Amino acid sequence: MAYDFDFAAIFQYADLLLKGAGFTLALTAVGSVFGISLGIVCAVCRAWAIKPFNWIAAVYVELIRNTPFLVQLFFIFFGLPSLGIRISSWEAAVLAMVINLGAYSTEIIRAGIQSTMQGQIEAGESLAFNRFQIFRHIVLRPALQRVWPALSSQVIIVMLGSAVCSQIATEELTSAANFIQSRNFRAFETYAVTTAIYFLMALGIRQIFNLVGRYIIVGRPQTGRGAA
Repeated sequence: MAYDFDFAAIFQYADLLLKGAGFTLALTAVGSVFGISLGIVCAVCRAWAIKPFNWIAAVYVELIRNTPFLVQLFFIFFGLPSLGIRISSWEAAVLAMVINLGAYSTEIIRAGIQSTMQGQIEAGESLAFNRFQIFRHIVLRPALQRVWPALSSQVIIVMLGSAVCSQIATEELTSAANFIQSRNFRAFETYAVTTAIYFLMALGIRQIFNLVGRYIIVGRPQTGRGAA
């Protein structure tokens, strides 16, 4: 049986799709900033065995990495109100993404920190660097340089995984697609366009991370006489 494609029925809801995509990107941006920050803190605690925080971080990482993101989301949104903690769907989605990304980025960043040779730290000490300077310039920045591609890929995975936030009525892209499909019954066209939008967002996020890695994490390449 022939199927008549009608993408015009989807583009009538272009504003709703764009709003959902913007919501997803905002969710990803906030989750990435706080998730990676949490990952750095936990990675330092684990890599340098700072007691008792290293044990707390280890339990946190294993718990999050071995449970489904959807269950974590439901626990936050439906479980916490049972304890008297009421949060909106947006707050639940952000918190779930921060916690999830924080656990995975902890292990990624920890691998970069542990690859720093002791001789480099001793060289920094011989140059009269204080602990903060050693951590910032000799440990953290080179560690991020080494793991930046893996970290950017993890952020994209979390962004794609944010689609499950539609299950708690978060107005992100998948939620918008589900609403449109329920109105026009054009499932193929709706989810084909939604897939394309997710694909473009993933490419855009990867490009942003590449630029951040090149000019901020690694440092702007020198040209001209300064490179000589």
